[in-house]
Amino acid sequence: MILTVTLNTALDITYRVPSLRSHASHRVSEVTERPGGKGVNVARVLAALGHEVTVTGFAGGATGRELRDRLADRAPGVVDALVPVAGATRRTIAVVDARTGDTTQLNEPGPVVGPAEWSAFQDVYEELLGSVSAVALCGSLPPGLPVGAYAGLIRTARAAGVPVLLDTSGEALRRGVAARPDVIKPNAEELAELTGSHEPLRATQDARRRGARAVVASLGADGLLAHTPDGMWRATPPDRVRGNPTGAGDSAVAGLLSGLAEHLPWPDRLARAVALSTATVLSPAAGELDRQAYEKLRAQVAVTGEVSAA
Repeated sequence: MILTVTLNTALDITYRVPSLRSHASHRVSEVTERPGGKGVNVARVLAALGHEVTVTGFAGGATGRELRDRLADRAPGVVDALVPVAGATRRTIAVVDARTGDTTQLNEPGPVVGPAEWSAFQDVYEELLGSVSAVALCGSLPPGLPVGAYAGLIRTARAAGVPVLLDTSGEALRRGVAARPDVIKPNAEELAELTGSHEPLRATQDARRRGARAVVASLGADGLLAHTPDGMWRATPPDRVRGNPTGAGDSAVAGLLSGLAEHLPWPDRLARAVALSTATVLSPAAGELDRQAYEKLRAQVAVTGEVSAA
């Protein structure tokens, strides 16, 4: 069993319009709704790959009920272990411009989580760790939680002997790295904010010195750069692709997390992650996985680098 944690779950709503213009009214041609938040997205991809996966985090209010209903309907194989809160789960609004393919994202802050709710979650989390092979801590922190929340969850996972992947940003990432997660997966902007360096290779090295055991930096259309105890690798898709990047990073996390749970060699983990990410960009529905494209792409991803002599 793999566990994903989404402390700030969301109901993802996507509007498609013929052309997005400032200061104008728009007729929406298509509306889709799906359960979201980074860890929920990761769990859905893992389930599509055949893994047993549990999601935990917070859900509350009418939006939270809608999220859980859609999770049950649209994510077979995903076990719902979300913890109820009094506040309402947030919504995220994506507006897709059909003419250009560009996406404009609007993210609500999420519910305020009280001390008792946070304590209840920690009890559930600690119990779940007893039966999982790996855990991913994903996304932003909702209001009310301490900025070091992920750092505490990392230490709990390490004490339980469960490998942990962290995918967040800002101060939550900075505090989390110091707790020594097994893997972090920042994008180039998040990595630069963490380290102060805009040169990816130097920044990944610095992030490891700060505490991360392995750093996998997402370089967008250029693939992934990995700096690990076993070596350094670059993984790139066969071609640049056009499409909707919504959820592509979460699919990459699913690839890395499943590879961590299966103890795959790093080149195989990276090839899987890039293929999943690219297949998500190519999918007609935002944030969904094109399984056929994934199977084709996995053999075409180029992984170059070297194994550490250590």
